[in-house]
This record gives sequence, C-alpha cells and structure tokens, in this order.
Amino acid sequence: MLSAVIACFIIGYVVIVFEHPLRLDKTVPALLMGAICWALLSLGFNSGALDVVDGHEHLFSLADHAGDHAMSHDEAEEGFMAALLHHLGKTAEILIFLIGAMTIVEIVDLHRGFDILKGWVRTRNKKKLLWIVGILGFILSAIIDNLTATIVLVTLMRKLVPDRDQRIWYIAMVVIAANAGGAWSPIGDVTTTMLWIGKRVSTIGLMEYLILPSIVCFAVPFFVASFMKPFQGELTGVPVVTKEELKAERLLSSKTMLFLGLGMIVFVPIFKTVTHLPPYIGMMLSLGVVWLVSEYIHPEEDFTEERKEAYSAHKALSRIEMSSILFFLGILMAVAALETVAVGEVGALRAVAEALQSVIPDQNIVVFILGFLSAIIDNVPLVAASMGMYDMAKYAIDDTLWHFIAYSAGTGGSMLIIGSAAGVAAMGMERIDFIWYFKKISWLAFIGFAAGAAVFIAIETLF
Repeated sequence: MLSAVIACFIIGYVVIVFEHPLRLDKTVPALLMGAICWALLSLGFNSGALDVVDGHEHLFSLADHAGDHAMSHDEAEEGFMAALLHHLGKTAEILIFLIGAMTIVEIVDLHRGFDILKGWVRTRNKKKLLWIVGILGFILSAIIDNLTATIVLVTLMRKLVPDRDQRIWYIAMVVIAANAGGAWSPIGDVTTTMLWIGKRVSTIGLMEYLILPSIVCFAVPFFVASFMKPFQGELTGVPVVTKEELKAERLLSSKTMLFLGLGMIVFVPIFKTVTHLPPYIGMMLSLGVVWLVSEYIHPEEDFTEERKEAYSAHKALSRIEMSSILFFLGILMAVAALETVAVGEVGALRAVAEALQSVIPDQNIVVFILGFLSAIIDNVPLVAASMGMYDMAKYAIDDTLWHFIAYSAGTGGSMLIIGSAAGVAAMGMERIDFIWYFKKISWLAFIGFAAGAAVFIAIETLF
C-alpha cells in the first residue's frame, strides 16, 4: 500500500511536469493526486497495512504487529483524522494568505495603479533600461510576489519596447530579477511564504541572511548582460509619450490605490511581529482595509453608481487565478500524505531526509542540488517536501538550512523558463521559446544562482 501512495504521487508529478505537451492544466493532476493519495492512505490505515504519523510525531497504528503502539480503533481513527486536519489547516493558512494578496493586487490593477510605473522609466538607452527594469522587478517582487511583478513588468515592457525581438531579452532578465527579489522576502514567493507561515523562517531572519545573496544573484547576471550586444545602444521605434499623456491614462485613484495596496501588503509582516498572530490574519485585515477604501474612492471625475462595478473588489475577485489556488491545495495535500504515511516510526519524507544524510553528509550540497531540481520541477512541492523531511526540533526557526532552502528554491528556478511561476508567466505572455531561453539566458541565471549561493555559504561560515 505504501508503494501505491508513492506511485500515485510520482505519476501525478510526472503529469504536472509535462502539462504543456499533454495540454492539461496542472491543477487537474494536482487535485487528483492529493485526493487519491489520502484515499489510499486511509484504506491502507484502516486495513492495518499502513501506519501514520501526526504533526507531533505520534505514531498511530491498527496493525496486529503494532506492539508498544497498539491502541483502540477509535484512538487510531482519531489520530488519523487529527493528522489530516492538521495538514489541511496548514494548507488553508497559505491559501487564505495568497487569496488575500492576489485580490489586493487585482484591486490596485483595476485602478490602474501600476501604470504609474511607466512614468518612472524615461530612457531609451538599452543598458539603463535593463537596470531600471531589473531593479523594479527585484523590489516589486519582494512586495507583491515574483509572479505578479513579472506580469506587471511584461505589461509595462510592451508599452516601452514595441519590437518583440528586443523585448524578450528584457523580459527574460526580469524573470531572474523577480525570482531573486522574491527569495529574501516572506511575501515575495510562495515558497518563502510557506516557510514563513510554517515557522521555519522569520521576517527579520530571512531578510538579514538572504538580502545580500539575493542582490548578488540579481546583480551578477545583470552586470554581465549589460555588456552583451542586445543591451548596447539606443532603443528604436519607441513612441514618445508626454507627461500629459501619461497622466491622462491614469485614474484619480491610481496613486492612492497603488501606495495603499503595496503598503498594506508590507504591513502584514509588521502585524505578525507585533501581534504574534498567523500571517493570514494580517492579510485579512489588509484586504479589508483596501476593500473598504475601494468602495468609497472615486476613480473618475464623473463617477456614477453604474461604473462602480468596474472598479469593485467583486470584479477583482473574479480575476484572481483560482486554478493556481486549487493547484496549491492539491499539491500541498499530496505532499502532506507522504509526510503522514509512516516508514518505520517516522514519516516517509523524514525517512528520505535521513537516507540523504547518510549518503551526502554535507547539507549544503543537498540544498544546492534542490536549486537545480526547482528549475526542472515545481518548487512548491519541493519546499513542502523539505519542510516534512527535516525535524523542527533539530532545525529550529531561522536555522541555516531553512534560509538556504528558501534561497535555492526561490532563485534556482530561473535557470529554465519553466522552472518558476514568473518564468511560466513570461513564457505564456510573450511566447518565449524554451530552447531560446536555455541557450541565451540559462547560463546567466546559473552564474547568478551560484554566486549568490557562494555568498550565502560564506556569510553563514563567517558569522
């Protein structure tokens, strides 16, 4: 039965990896995988073929050979359901947080808040534009997450660089900047959010130890790229847009909603630090404030009740990617099943960690390899699995291990266009070819990833 659970996970994972050739939304296999893994786990547990481990490392068994772990059927059943609810609760925390953040971003976008960024880019010099867009991507991704930052900047670049052959070079570099920027912020990437909500890292600890490696990961490839031919000279065919035209494109509420939205997202880590409440509570508060303001603010001069729906939070909610939320639900619950099924007296993922430890004693090598894996397969299940592999009693909050996992999983995905949500978004919006990215950009992403990892290890070794 254990083999059946593992086989279900592997098959589902393979289908997710090959979603594009199969033309199947990855949400479908993720949901099926999560549900079937738990169904097999329940059948195996109730028949006595499988044991389970709850979130507190308590073993529950109905097997005849249970020995010291023998217990009544009711006790075992209660333990199994407690483990399921524990993992569902942890998953729900992440999903509620993401829904809140995505809704705030969509409200800002409805009010054309991100159009203000266009006014900040006033150069035709290719090298200057590269650095301006890169810095914007690095900073924005730390606030509104790397996926949203990439989407915003792709939209911006379409207005600034009409020639697609020129534009895709900038957008490919934005992917590197966005992933690097998201790695040092608890709200910058789904994986760092997972580690933050799971109490593996703190806001201060993450920023303190990852800000410098992330800057290096961003700056090294951009420095090298600035000497490459595509970023030399002046842009051609760019329409001249006056300040008056830029202002005409904005709404009366654009600036207010931009700074309010970004400010309320940044407020969430502060709220958690002050109140010690889970992050999703702070995100609920932030969403409530932004939603409240959006109900009463006037985006246009002659704002009527009929136009209100176009800028409402209800409209924003209809625009968030629920398929992504459901994908995370499926994949996180599937990983939770592997964390719950017992191998010996520990969960399957913990058993894998112990096996890796015996084969590769240096954890830095293991986590460095994780960075390469995140470029091939989705980093969300990789990080979810790593959280189940290592014991929090041994690796407490802000341990070096968790910081390096956050860095590797967050930035390693830049090495392939399909290796991160930011890359997939850029690929879809601009139809960037996988082979083109691999030939032109992957080596730049690799040297940035390796340089940042070297800086991280040096900092941890010295300090």
